[in-house]
Amino acid sequence: MRLPYLVFILLVTYACQAPQEVNQEHIPIPASLEIASIDTIAFATSIRALEVVDDSTIWWAGSGGKYGYSIDAGQTWVVDSIQWDTLQPHFRSIAVTNEAVFLLSIASPALLFRSVDQGKEWELVYQENHPGAFYDAMAFWNDREGLAMGDPTDGCLSVIRTLDGGQTWEKLSCDQLPPAEEGEAAFAASNSNIALFGEQAWIVSGGKRARVFHSPDRGESWSVVDSPIAEGEQMTGIFSVDFYDAEMGIIFGGDWNDKAINSQNKALSTDGGKTWKALLDGAGPGYQSCVKFLPYSDAKAILTCGIPGIHYSSDQGQSWSKLSEDSWYTLGFGSSWQTTWLAGNGKVGKIRWKTQTNE
Repeated sequence: MRLPYLVFILLVTYACQAPQEVNQEHIPIPASLEIASIDTIAFATSIRALEVVDDSTIWWAGSGGKYGYSIDAGQTWVVDSIQWDTLQPHFRSIAVTNEAVFLLSIASPALLFRSVDQGKEWELVYQENHPGAFYDAMAFWNDREGLAMGDPTDGCLSVIRTLDGGQTWEKLSCDQLPPAEEGEAAFAASNSNIALFGEQAWIVSGGKRARVFHSPDRGESWSVVDSPIAEGEQMTGIFSVDFYDAEMGIIFGGDWNDKAINSQNKALSTDGGKTWKALLDGAGPGYQSCVKFLPYSDAKAILTCGIPGIHYSSDQGQSWSKLSEDSWYTLGFGSSWQTTWLAGNGKVGKIRWKTQTNE
C-alpha cells in the first residue's frame, strides 16, 4: 500500500547549514520586514496543512493522500501517501505531538490517521460516515489532549476530541455546543480555524455567519460570539484565527470570491475573544487565508498569507506592508520568526529574511 521514496532537495546555502541556537526572547522584531528570497520546493499536491515543529522539523499534508516531512530543515524530504481501501483521502488538517503524527481527511467518510513511527505505519483511529462530514482543522494542547473541528452535522459544528494522545476520539454532542445557524460552516483553507492557549480553545466559522466559538475548559463547554467579519455569502467569513496569549487574538478572512475587498476581513480581540474590533476598514490586505502573531513579539507583529500575497504588520494591524505577490495557503514558525515556512498549491517554501546580518 505504501510506496515510500526520498526526495533530496538542494536548497541555497542557508538551508545547508545546521540550525543555529538562538535566544528567542532577544531576537528583535523589526518595524519593517523584507523578504530576501522564498526558497521553494515543488510537490505534486496542493498543500493546506503545515506543521512546523521546530527549526529542523516540518510536516505537511495535501491532496491525493500525500504527506511529507523533513528533519533537517528542508535539505531532504520524505514524501509518501495513504490509500484506504479504494479511497484516496485528501488531507487539509495535520497535527504533530512528541508522540505521534495525525492526518485528517476532508469529506465523507472522514478518516483520521495516527502514526508513532514517522509514517512507516498508520493506524485509523477515527472514522465518521455522516454524509455531511467535512473536517477543517486540528490542533493539540499537549501530547494527550487535542481536538478537530468541521462543518455542521445534526445542527452544530462538528468537534471531535481526544484525551489519550489521539488513540481514541469522541465527537461532542450538540448539547455541548451552540447551535449552528443556517448557512454557517467553516473553511478548510489553512488548518488554522483553531487556536489554543492554556486551557482555552477558539474555533471560527464562515459562510452565512462569521462567528467565534470559545471553550474555557479544553473543549468541555462552549459559547459563541458574533464578529465584524463579512458574512452572508457562501465564501465569506473567517478563514483563520490566532491567539498570542489568553487575551490577545486576531481573526482574518474576507470574501474568497472577491479577494481585493479589504473591509470587514480582519479583527482584533483584547479580552480573550469576548469582543472583536474590526481593523482598518478599507485599508491593508484583502482576503488572506492564514494569520499568525510573530513569536516573542509581544503580540505586536503579525504575518499573513493568502491569494495573493504575504503581508506584515508591526503594530497590531494598524498599518501593513505587502512583502510578496506570491500566493500561499498557510504558514508556520519554528523557534522564532526567523524560521518561517509556507505551503501552497504544489509547493512548500522557506522565507529567507533580509536582515542586517545577511544584507
